[in-house]
Amino acid sequence: MPTKYVSSPHAPKPIGPYSQGVISGGLLFCSGQIALDPLTNELVAGDVAAQTERVLQNLIAVLGEAKMGPENVVKTTVYLADMADFPKMNEVYGRYLGQKPPARTTIQAAGLPRNVRVEIDVIAAY
Repeated sequence: MPTKYVSSPHAPKPIGPYSQGVISGGLLFCSGQIALDPLTNELVAGDVAAQTERVLQNLIAVLGEAKMGPENVVKTTVYLADMADFPKMNEVYGRYLGQKPPARTTIQAAGLPRNVRVEIDVIAAY
């Protein structure tokens, strides 16, 4: 099965040499998303809950381009600037991915791009 590259106009354009998503072997690997508004390429205002909302909207846009949705997500990695933000992030995350929760790793990471509070990447399966 050939590798296919996925790009959505409803998610921020990559700012470096990477793809929004890559399909290989029946899996979609979505690059980490931060809380950029795809129309303005500016960070959304607000706390980690507002940022998580935008991040998940961006990821769902990429999933949609691959004819997938949240139900296809099998693994996520959540990067938080501060683990104290976990409860607020988790509440929003649960609204998007809580029906059939995927496997997840959550870590505190220093120096996230543009000093955001959260970044999330996903792996989804057909």
